[in-house]
Parts: sequence; structure tokens; C-alpha cells
Amino acid sequence: MKEVFGVPVSSGIAIGCAFLFTGNEIPDIPHYLIKKSQIEDEWGKFVRATETVAAKIRLHLKNTEQAIHKEQSDILKAHLMMVEDIDLHEQIQAHLQTKLENVEWAVRSVSHEMTQKLLGAKDALLRERAVDIADISHEILNELLSIHEISLSDLSEDVIVVAHDLLPSQAITADKKHVKALVCEAGGKTSHVAILARSFEIPAIMGVSNATREIHNGDLLIVNSESGAVIINPDEKELKKHRSAILGLEKHHQKDLALSALPAETKDGIRFSLNANIELPSDVDKLEPYGAEGIGLFRTEFLFLAAIGATGEETQYDAYSTVIKAMNGAPVKIRTCDAGGDKILPEFFPVEEKNPLLGWRAIRFSLAMPEVFKAQLRAILRAGVHGNAEIIFPLVSGIEELDKALALLEEAKEQCRQNGDPIAENIKVGVMIEVPSAALTADILIKKVDFFSIGTNDLVQYSLAVDRGNEKVSYLASPTHPAILRLIKMTIEKAHQAGKKVSLCGEMAASPFFTPLLIGLGLDEFSMHPSAIPRVKSIIRNCLSDDCKKLAQRALKRQSGEEVNKLLEKFSSAHLMYCEELISSTVL
Repeated sequence: MKEVFGVPVSSGIAIGCAFLFTGNEIPDIPHYLIKKSQIEDEWGKFVRATETVAAKIRLHLKNTEQAIHKEQSDILKAHLMMVEDIDLHEQIQAHLQTKLENVEWAVRSVSHEMTQKLLGAKDALLRERAVDIADISHEILNELLSIHEISLSDLSEDVIVVAHDLLPSQAITADKKHVKALVCEAGGKTSHVAILARSFEIPAIMGVSNATREIHNGDLLIVNSESGAVIINPDEKELKKHRSAILGLEKHHQKDLALSALPAETKDGIRFSLNANIELPSDVDKLEPYGAEGIGLFRTEFLFLAAIGATGEETQYDAYSTVIKAMNGAPVKIRTCDAGGDKILPEFFPVEEKNPLLGWRAIRFSLAMPEVFKAQLRAILRAGVHGNAEIIFPLVSGIEELDKALALLEEAKEQCRQNGDPIAENIKVGVMIEVPSAALTADILIKKVDFFSIGTNDLVQYSLAVDRGNEKVSYLASPTHPAILRLIKMTIEKAHQAGKKVSLCGEMAASPFFTPLLIGLGLDEFSMHPSAIPRVKSIIRNCLSDDCKKLAQRALKRQSGEEVNKLLEKFSSAHLMYCEELISSTVL
């Protein structure tokens, strides 16, 4: 028996067998010179690889054509045409003959050159074709290098996934019935995989050093996300203790659910809205037991990550309509695609960026791909007639980006009118406050939108220069840093001066430890993963708003995050019931 430790990011305890996932390993593409006499052999490798890829696409089309949307079928057909494209074949052959480089490097070089040319085109549709070139070249290279990628969607038994790291796209497509817990070497509490783990309601521990070396396939594991421990091949005593603990957690969970029908209201009658964050339409089924009053954040990029062809307007319309109808008039805040950073959509990001978190992502991606952006906006506008939809633009850094996004929204509205499609004409629009420049110009931005939504995960990352997914510096990502508290306070004040509301949808909202502070700062709405709602509601119902205001005033005068945390601990002990449980349940 052996124990390793990491950072617990999604609560719970799981017992199961380890499944080591290595699907993120990026192979080195070999690069060497060949002789003229070897050209024919290298060309033969390419022809056989393209024939194999084409055969796989045809088989996929044949087996799934009745089960997939037209947009998905069209993408597969386009990929088939590109794999067999004469121009591509001629360029590879020419590269082999003139450069005398191996075929793998020829494919890499030619596809890179083609994608760069297409990305530089004035025509938006041509720019979007670059992603198809990147996709099919990836498939061809896999064949040439004999790489058979593992998918977590093909699991056939219950496992605990152990990996160095997971991409959000890999996590979102995993078979949720069989993944009972996650253990990763990389990542932190606000990484997107951690967010997904909480959404899936499975235990997860990140930052476990050497997990893939210490743990072997088939090892029996206990993942205790209450303590941050991963126990490898436990003895019977440990197994018995943790099985009992699982039963205890279930009883506590049922106690939390008893609060679902009660209002989120302080002792002196101040009411708050507690909303849910969701990633996929199916998440709506989980909301009712927890008492979510609406959806404060629909992360639509995970819809794109979950299935090929999800960028099609009709596919999106169906997804948004399903959610909006299910909420029966309750607000549904739909964030436009926040792709980029660590949420890479392979069909749109053919080239790696040196600093992806500071690069082409979120609203920048959408503004650079206006046709894709307008398709999403049209889908939201059309779906909005079925209930109460709102739009949020992510990672807005200033008024210029906001003006461009609003102009494209008007274009989308006009296109719908011309098509005769009913739309939500007066749909509310807000912006995410996630970068310091947005908070500092909140008084300018609020004039053109209906609300703000503060994303503390990114606000902390960009304000404190801390990569939220890097376990080496994650300890610096403190939402109680004085700079963060001042930016939150500034944002709320400017919105309230304009008579508009502010919600907070970062992981800070899900932690009961921060609830009194956020009340005191003047926040109007909280949005979080659904399972956190009852505990946050419990804290709100045990608070007096005046006490919280005084707490916030004192916190804003503190000089460090550590001092603020001590102040919050003292407040919990003095004013709240179950303070020990409250502090131990802190998410961030």
C-alpha cells in the first residue's frame, strides 16, 4: 500500500481500478534527408496512408450516416475529398523530389504551408477551410507513424483515469458511466478539466507528482478528494474505512438537497439568485434536485468539443432550444464560444501558439471567424423565442471588441429576419469581466450592455500572471488577493451606478468560504456547478447582510490574500454555524 497526494478539485471518494491514459503524448515527427532512389518508396507510404484514411472515412460515413446531423456528414465528405485531392498529392510528390526529405516531414511542411495561406485569405470561408487541411494531415501522419489514438469514449468497464493531463476535449467525450474519478499530474483547482470533473460530479485530484510512474494499469485505487490522497493497492482496513466514508458523504449530500426548495435569502431578507453553470444540454437534467433558479453560464465551447460538426447552426439551435425549453422561462445565459487557450478545437486551431492563453481565444476567435460567430448568434436568437435566453461575450478587453461583437449581432438579427426566422428581438447582452482592462473600463462597457458576469478563474489568472493549469504556480492563484477584490468591487460599483446587475460565475462563487465576502461586496447573482448550490444557499441563509458588508470593508483594507483568508476564517467562526465544515469544504 502506498499514498500519493495532490490538490483536490472535485469532492467525493471513489474506489476502482487504474486506467493509465497516454492519449496526450505528441510524437516527434522524424526529419531526415532521403536519396533519390528512395523517393518512390516514400511516395508509396503516402499513397497507402491516404488510402487507409479515405477508407476509414467512407466506413464512418456508411456506419453513421443515418445517426449524425447533415453538418457532420458534410464535414466527413469534405475531408474525404481533401484526402484524395490531386493538388495535395502533387505538392507532396514535388516536395519529395525537390527537398529530398522524408514523407512524414513532407506532409507536415506542405500542410503547414497550405493552412498558413488559407488563414491569410480575405474570404472567411477560405480561412475556415484551413482547419480541414490540419485535420486530414493529422490523420495521415497518424497512419504514417502507426499511431492509434486512444479514446476515453470507448471504455467498457468502470475505471479511475490516471494521466499526466487531459485536454477538455478528451474529458468532455469520455464515457461518464465508466469514469469514476480522475487523477492528473498537471492542472489546478480552476483548470477546465477540474471544472468538468465537478460538472460530472466525480472525484478528481490534480497536481499528483509522478502519478503515471507510481500507478500502474489495473492497480486498485482509493481516490479521496476530501483529503487529496490517492491510495495505491489499499489493504482491507483502508477499503472498509473508505466504503463507510462514501456512505457518510451520501447522507450529507441528501441533507444538502433538503434546502433546494428554500430561497437564497439572508436573515435580514436580502435575496440572491443562485444559478447553475452547464457544459452540455444533458446537464439540465441535474439541476432540479439542487434548486438552481436559472443557468448563469452555458459554456458553449464544450458543445463544440463534444462532437464533430457541432459548429453547424442547426445543431446549435437544437442544443440551445433544448436547454431554454427545459428551463421554463428561467434565465439562460449563453456564453459565445470561448475556444482557445487549453480548449482547442482541432478544426479551427491548426497551428500551435507560443502563448495560447494570451493569444487567439474567446471573443478574438469569434471576431476573426465572423461566419462561424454569426451562425452561433443566429442559433441563439432563434432558440431564444422558446424562453428567456441571454448572450454573454467572453474575454472582452475593451470597447472596440464589444462594438464589433454587437455589430455582428445586429447582422445576425438581420439575416434571421431576411430568412423569415422568428427571433428574440430584445435579447439581453452582457460581457464577461475576465481581464483587468475590462474591470478598469467597466464604466465604459456597462453603457452598452445589460449586465456583467465576472469570471474569477480568468480574472485571477490574467491579473496575477498565473497559469491556472500549471501546478507549479497554482498556489499563487488566490481570489482573495487585494488586487482581485478591488477589481471585483470596482466592477460591481460601476454596474450598480448604471442600474444593472452583476453575477459571478467563476469557481469562487461555488465556495461557501467566500460567500459572506461576495455578499458584502454587493454581488447580485451567484453561478456555480449545481451540486454546490445547497451549501452556498445554507451560508447565505445564516448571514446578516450588514455583517457581510462590514467584513468586505475590512477585507478591502488588508494587504495580502493570506490576511483576507484569516479574516474570513475568523468571521466564519464568529457568525456561521458548522464553521469547521465550511472551511474544510473550500473549493479554491
